Amino acid sequence: NVALIFSGQYVKYVSSLRSGLPAGADPWGHSLKLLMAAVVAGGGLVMGLMAYMQREVLTDPACVDQNKEAKRKKQKTSMSMGESAKFLSKSSYIRDLATVVIGYGMAINIVEVTWKSKLKAAFPDPNSYSAFMGNFSTMTGIVTLLMMLGGRVIFRRFGWGVAAQITPITLLTSGIAFFSLTLFPAVFAPITAKLGTTPLMLAVLIGAAQNILSKGAKYSLFDPCKEMAYIPLDAESKTKGKAAVDVIGNPLGKSGGSFIQQILIGIFGSLQASTPYLGGILGGIIVAWISAARSLNKQ
Repeated sequence: NVALIFSGQYVKYVSSLRSGLPAGADPWGHSLKLLMAAVVAGGGLVMGLMAYMQREVLTDPACVDQNKEAKRKKQKTSMSMGESAKFLSKSSYIRDLATVVIGYGMAINIVEVTWKSKLKAAFPDPNSYSAFMGNFSTMTGIVTLLMMLGGRVIFRRFGWGVAAQITPITLLTSGIAFFSLTLFPAVFAPITAKLGTTPLMLAVLIGAAQNILSKGAKYSLFDPCKEMAYIPLDAESKTKGKAAVDVIGNPLGKSGGSFIQQILIGIFGSLQASTPYLGGILGGIIVAWISAARSLNKQ
C-alpha cells in the first residue's frame, strides 16, 4: 500500500514532464521510457532481495526452523477439480464461502473493465490517462491503509457478519450510481452541468471511488473475513475447504467476469451495448454474494 502511494506519484510526475519537451517530441514515448526504466529497476531490486533471502535468510536456522518447514510442505493438500466440486456439493458452509470468493472476483472484474472503458473515453491522451491512474494508485494506497486501521474497529464493534457485507454493499451502492450515470447521461446532464462537469466525468470519478473503496475493503475486511471463516472448521474440513476454494473459487471468480463480458460482447457487438446487461448481472452477483455471507454468519 505504501508502494502504491509513491509509485502513483512517480507515474503522475513522469506524465507531467510532457510540458517541458521540445516541439516534435513524442510525449507518451518519453513517459513510457521512464516508466519502463522504473519497472526494470524495481524488478532488479526485487530479484536481488529474493536472492539474498534464499541464500542468507531461509537457510539460517535462527530464522527458519527447517524441520517445521519440511513438515508444512508435506501437509499441504491439493485437490483435483472433480474432488473440489464433490467436496463443495457436500458442504454448504464451504459452498457459501466459495460463492463469496467467486462473487468478489467476478464483480470486481466487471466493474474494472466497464470503468476503464469510460476512463479511456474521458482521457483519450495517454499521458492524461497515465496521470489520472497515478493519482488513482496513490489514493488507493492511502484509503487502503486507513481502512486497514479502521477494520479492527469494525470487527470488534460489529462482528464478522457486518464486516463481511461491507465490501459487497459498497460495490452495490457505488455500482448503482456508476451504471445510472453511464446508461442515462441525459437524465443527469442538468445536475452535472451545475457541478461544472459532465455525466461521463462524474461516472469516471464515481467509478474511481468504487474501485478505490472496493480494493481497500478487500485488504482490510474481505481477506480477513475469508480467513476467519475457516476457524470454526475441523482440521480436515479446513484443509480440504481451502484447497477446494483455491481450485474452483479463485479461478472461477477471476475468469468468470471476463467470460461473461466476452459472451455479451459477442452477442451485442460492443462493451457499450453490453453495459445494461452487465449492470444487471453485476447486481445479481452481488446479491448472491451478500446472501452467502449472511448464510455463513448464521452457520
